[in-house]
Amino acid sequence: MKVAVDISLYPLDADFIPPIKDVIARLNDHERLEVWTNAMSTQVVGEFDDVMDALRQEIGVTFGQVPKAVFAIRILNNPIFG
Repeated sequence: MKVAVDISLYPLDADFIPPIKDVIARLNDHERLEVWTNAMSTQVVGEFDDVMDALRQEIGVTFGQVPKAVFAIRILNNPIFG
């Protein structure tokens, strides 16, 4: 089943841009995912297991690197595009 995820990272630190750029770059390294970024969030599209595995991995890395951070995530099943 294909899903679309809208994800935003809010590092609770004055220097918040580097962790955001880092997680976006790591998500883009997952070849089975489509990743689009805009000013407010990043959209990740792919098969459910691929998306969830990538999110689990990359959120874990971010939580290990950033002392305090919030991820806001919305998941849509069976996305329809254009």
